[in-house]
Amino acid sequence: MKTLKIFAAGLVLGAILIVLGVYLYFVTGKAPVAASAEPMPFEVMLAHRALNARIQKEMPDHAPIAADEANLVAGAKTYREHCAICHGLPGRPETAIAKGMYPHPPILLEGKGVTDDEPGETYWKVANGIRLTGMPGFSQSLSSTQMWQVSLLMAHADKLPKAVADEFSAASSPDLGGKSAPAK
Repeated sequence: MKTLKIFAAGLVLGAILIVLGVYLYFVTGKAPVAASAEPMPFEVMLAHRALNARIQKEMPDHAPIAADEANLVAGAKTYREHCAICHGLPGRPETAIAKGMYPHPPILLEGKGVTDDEPGETYWKVANGIRLTGMPGFSQSLSSTQMWQVSLLMAHADKLPKAVADEFSAASSPDLGGKSAPAK
């Protein structure tokens, strides 16, 4: 019985020391918090698991609007105004803001992007943002329709109609501070 009490006390003391050690790691400034710092041990794995579990639980099952040309063009306009500063535009250089972010924002309109994600998953990310990534939530600044239009744009980014490409090529460049891109 005495051995069991000593063992239990050792477990409690060990748990307290671990919590205290983690607390001291953070409050003494040893934790990497700069955007340019490498991630902490297990940070990436734990953040991804938590994000994926939450999205699977809360993402909408289907889009309430059609992925037609009008909605894709409207999504391109919203993307250009609110997303391109971090995620880029086709054929344009990376912005200074994107270069300084950690984790680095994905380039969404080149390569695979997020075309393999369900539109509901992208909608959840647009509406809620992603903590500790720099990805803001837009539910307070964009309408539900605008967020769905951007989400459908992302889901179809590998097969966009010409009208969407025209919207992007006529766009102001985010790296020029909202001024029109110079003529080529």
